[in-house]
This record gives sequence, structure tokens and C-alpha cells, in this order.
Amino acid sequence: MRLTWKTVICTFFCVASSLPDDGLIGGLYCGHENCYDVLDISRDADKAELGKAYRKLARKYHPDRNKDPGAEEKFLQIANAYEILKDDEARRDYDYMLDNPEEYYAHYYRYYRRRVAPKVDVRVVIAGVITFVSVFQYLHRFWRYRDAVRYLLEQPKYRSKAIEVAKSKGLMDSIRRRKRPKEEIKAEEEAILREVIEETVDIKGGYSKPRLVDVLWVQILLSPFYIFKYFYWLVMWQWKYRIKGLDYEDEDQSYLTRKALKLTQTQWESVGNEKQIEFVQKRLWIGENYAAFIKKQEEEARVKNAESSKFRRYRRFMKYHEPGPLMEAE
Repeated sequence: MRLTWKTVICTFFCVASSLPDDGLIGGLYCGHENCYDVLDISRDADKAELGKAYRKLARKYHPDRNKDPGAEEKFLQIANAYEILKDDEARRDYDYMLDNPEEYYAHYYRYYRRRVAPKVDVRVVIAGVITFVSVFQYLHRFWRYRDAVRYLLEQPKYRSKAIEVAKSKGLMDSIRRRKRPKEEIKAEEEAILREVIEETVDIKGGYSKPRLVDVLWVQILLSPFYIFKYFYWLVMWQWKYRIKGLDYEDEDQSYLTRKALKLTQTQWESVGNEKQIEFVQKRLWIGENYAAFIKKQEEEARVKNAESSKFRRYRRFMKYHEPGPLMEAE
């Protein structure tokens, strides 16, 4: 059968004309029975009266006590009515349905939205997600830090220095005194060298040692302090450098240089102290100095490319060969 707009409209009005006018809808709440009548209470009954009426009827119609036909069905109906009316939000929706029976589809929506809605508190879900992210964040930093230590341990430069430090501190003396398998001795030596590297080498940037203060949970808990600290820094910055006109301090010069180069804190730390000092001395936060610095960088890159063998081969090719069809099209 072909579905037309006329058919849809006729079906809608037929359904709407058959809707109940007593506020009771089959399949919702207590069906065609009034929940208050099922428990034999008024709509003004409080929770104490509701509980008292439920216990009285439950004892009367409980299947273990009442063996009459229909007692079990009546007991389930009483329990269902009590579950609806004891919940404040469900009772409010039910009362609204009784007072506004014409909003048929809205009652269906409210009822099934409550039935299928998750029962878990949203705050618990948010806390769980933050906890998961925090644990993953810490473990990820720990794995990166472990990889960095392993890489330094494999480099001859750092390994030889670690051996020298371990010998100077006498950490290697007690390892070979006892006769043990070579694998066990080697594992203990590696553990000592790893500990020496962790103590002597300052690993910065994205591979730095993980700290609890960097995880999301702690950052959220400390956010009021960070907000206060930021506004205090902003006020002091305006007071010292905008109002009083003082020269930038070393730490603030480093901050301005990092911002001028568009580097994150991690990238800035990975540059190294010597390069940081060199960039700060150029006063790159001043527009003219930054433009001159960029121009010099581009010139150095051009000279470097010109001196490279790959670029020279490309220039010789372009000089002695005709451009191809694709190059002509360009």
C-alpha cells in the first residue's frame, strides 16, 4: 500500500481521538490503574503514609501468605506502584500525566527516557574518566623516561661517565667479590649504571622524570592556585614593566624569547642552556631583532643548501638539460 500524507494525517487523528481522557495510559506506570488507588492512598500522602500503606498491602497479598488466585499479580502491581511513587521525580512525572492527559506522546517520552537513562551518577563517571586519564598520563611519562634512560645507557659517552662515577663512589667494588653467574653480575651492574644516570643526567622535555603534580587529577585540584598565581603574575608584570618601566628580569627575558620563537616549554627546555642564553642575548622579543634573526636564519639555510652536493647536482641538471613536459606545464 502506498503511504501518502493523507493517510498519515488520518492515522494521527484516529489515534489522537482514541487517547484516554482520564490520564491513564496502558503500558506506562501502573497502566490503566491509578497508582494511588492501587495503594489506597490520596495524592497528598507523604512518604511515611506511602510506606505504611505498601507494607500493609504487601503483607496481605504476598504469595507466601496469600494462596488465592490473582494474589501474586496483585502483589506485583502493589510493588510497581510503590516503586513509582516513592521516587520523587517519577511521582512528579506521574502526577503531571494525571493532570495533563492530552500530552500523550510527551508522557511516553518522559517515561522511557527515565527507564533507559543510566543509573550511574554522572559525577562518578567524570571522576572515573579523570582517574583513567591521570593513570595513563603518568604511565606514559614513566615509559618515555625509562626509554630515555635506556638510550643514554646505551650511548658510549654517557655509559663511560656513569662507570667512572660508579667506580669513584665504590659502587662496583662489592659486585665481583662473590662468585655468581655472569648474568646476575651484569644485571646488577646495569642497575647501578642506570641509577647513576638517573642521578647525574638532567633529562628535560617530554622525556623528563614523571611527577604526580603533572597528572590531570592534581592539576584540577591545584587549578585555583594556578589561576591565582597567573593573575598575580599578570598584575606584577603590568606593574613592573608597563607602569614602572623596569628592565626585564632574566626569567622574564627567557619567557619573552620563548614566546617570540613560538616554542612550548618542553621545546624550549630541549634547546639547551647555551642556545637559550644565545637567543636571550639577541633580544628576540623586539620586532626588529626578530626580523633580522629570521633573515639571517634563512640566509644560512640558503648557503647550506647551496653547499650541499644534492643541491649542486640539481642545479647542474637544470643548467644542461631541457625541462620536461611536467616542468613546462608548471
